[in-house]
Amino acid sequence: MTDHPDPRADLANHLRPLRAFAISLTRNVAAADDLVQETVLKAWSNLDKFDPATNMQAWLFTILRNTFYSTLRKTRREVADPEGIHAQTLVTAPAHDGKLAMNDFERAFDQLSPEHREVLVLVGASGFSCEEAAETMGVAVGTVKSRASRARKRLAELLGLAEGESMFGGRDGGTSAVISRSISAAA
Repeated sequence: MTDHPDPRADLANHLRPLRAFAISLTRNVAAADDLVQETVLKAWSNLDKFDPATNMQAWLFTILRNTFYSTLRKTRREVADPEGIHAQTLVTAPAHDGKLAMNDFERAFDQLSPEHREVLVLVGASGFSCEEAAETMGVAVGTVKSRASRARKRLAELLGLAEGESMFGGRDGGTSAVISRSISAAA
């Protein structure tokens, strides 16, 4: 049985060769130092997996090499934006607007008469033609058209929409103003 040195004590003996290998891979001293530090952290936290009968330097070089290529793969997908110019142009409308609009719609829809809800579900949501809806409801086509028109008008009134205004089609004025201000400030 051969007596092997404690891997924790031996780890420091491999810092110079690790740094030289890291510099050869990164071609940048600062990046190489970061890579060596990451390698030592990974090695230290996984020392229980190291077999003292094997070559410590080869094990460390493998960790360094794998770390380098993993980082390289990640950074290839990144966009360099050191001053944040690109990031400032990225603007997203708040996600809650749609949820709030849907809640308003559901409250207004619940206030409609059953006949109006039925015709809107058939013609509006289910995509039935007026003829198909008339057949399903057992009424004349003209009745379906009339009910659909009155139901849409009543729904627009309950939602406070102006004629031709879409509930889900655009942003409110406040949201649009904030987004346009953000874009202007970034430019």
